[in-house]
Amino acid sequence: MLNSGTGELGRFDNGSFQPVSFCPGYARGLTFVGRKAVVGLSKIRRDSAFQGLPLSKSLERFDADARCGLQIIDTDSGDCTDWLRIEGAIEEIFEVSFLPGVVCPAAIGLAGDEIHRAISIES
Repeated sequence: MLNSGTGELGRFDNGSFQPVSFCPGYARGLTFVGRKAVVGLSKIRRDSAFQGLPLSKSLERFDADARCGLQIIDTDSGDCTDWLRIEGAIEEIFEVSFLPGVVCPAAIGLAGDEIHRAISIES
């Protein structure tokens, strides 16, 4: 499970949260692929309820900046094995999903013409 306010991936054991790994960002979005956890990370909003969370102190302790992206964590060791950093206009991830068997996924916007070619809805 994720503790977004501290930036930790952990497990619930004996009635309490036990941290497994620190994730440098506001952690939301979690899926598992075998023994790997894929965690979605968001930057911290500077103008909202994210202020004052324990995550800010953890980032200072690890000398890290909050990032937007994905972090792949080995659930046995708690080590980060891979990561994907997303920079630019996108600063938040809300969900992470694994799509088995998908070779070339794509993300399309709702405002462009490509959505009319990619999705058909029968009436």
